[in-house]
Amino acid sequence: MSTVQEIGARLRAEVGKAVIGQDDAIDETLVGLFAAGHVLLEGVPGTGKTLLTKALVRAMGGDFRRIQFTPDLMPSDVTGTNVWDESRREFTLRRGPIFADVVLGDEINRAPPKTQAAFLEAMEERQVTVDGERLPLPPTFFVIATRNPVEYEGTYPLPEAQLDRFLLMVRMGYPDADHEKAMLTQARRPDRGHDLDRLGVTRVTSPQEIAAARDQMESVVAREETVDYLLNIVRRTRETPDVALGASPRAGLAWLAAAKAMAALRGMPHVTPDDVKDTARPVLRHRIVLQPEAEMAGADPDAVIEGVLGQVAVPR
Repeated sequence: MSTVQEIGARLRAEVGKAVIGQDDAIDETLVGLFAAGHVLLEGVPGTGKTLLTKALVRAMGGDFRRIQFTPDLMPSDVTGTNVWDESRREFTLRRGPIFADVVLGDEINRAPPKTQAAFLEAMEERQVTVDGERLPLPPTFFVIATRNPVEYEGTYPLPEAQLDRFLLMVRMGYPDADHEKAMLTQARRPDRGHDLDRLGVTRVTSPQEIAAARDQMESVVAREETVDYLLNIVRRTRETPDVALGASPRAGLAWLAAAKAMAALRGMPHVTPDDVKDTARPVLRHRIVLQPEAEMAGADPDAVIEGVLGQVAVPR
């Protein structure tokens, strides 16, 4: 049986063929995949959010569906509906795109709240209800949603309770100069930027192997001193003056799961303080709410998290 580290290395190499200069985003997305959580990719247009998702799906195989969120999207467009079959003289279920191993929710904040709620309920419950019938989603069901942080016209902000359904919020910024030059020297045509065949991305694993790798998370040990370290940071977020709403107990559970996945990707049998620190920002940045005064002063959740990390002693 392949280890999480081996499968992660294969996936990282394949996705890296298409997505240049976003190593942290790739690693954090893999953490979400192996921790059986969902990922919200945030970044301005053109930074590779959709390309990262498509490359990951190509590398892992399985059924993939893309949902382009728009203001007129209805819940039934996501979950599916029963339609009348004239030949059989009965209603039959027409499954929506949510029934897939990997679902890309593109520009999730463009859908109205009712549709967002149906989508996020499926993420939380891993099942959907169609005309009173509960239908399970695939065992490896994994959602990557994208959001543009600077475009607000025609959007519906996600409430904090719905943001909490995402294990990680992964930010994709501009690549550094060297990586951007590498992209330019590849002379990619804009209309062929998502041509995964041309980029050489191939399938290197399967949903079944991913599911087996997820089971390995149970063997990753979190020692008491490491759990105490994570807990102290969680509780400190609730005492920080710039924070109106700190990390919840559920945030702590999510963080520990992410830290275990990071440790497994690094080939470690136990969680280290570095695993905790390296997953702090993507796990917490969408789960803490800053004071209005702090936001007006330009405070950023990542900077606040960094400040909290500096206040808590690291166990040896």
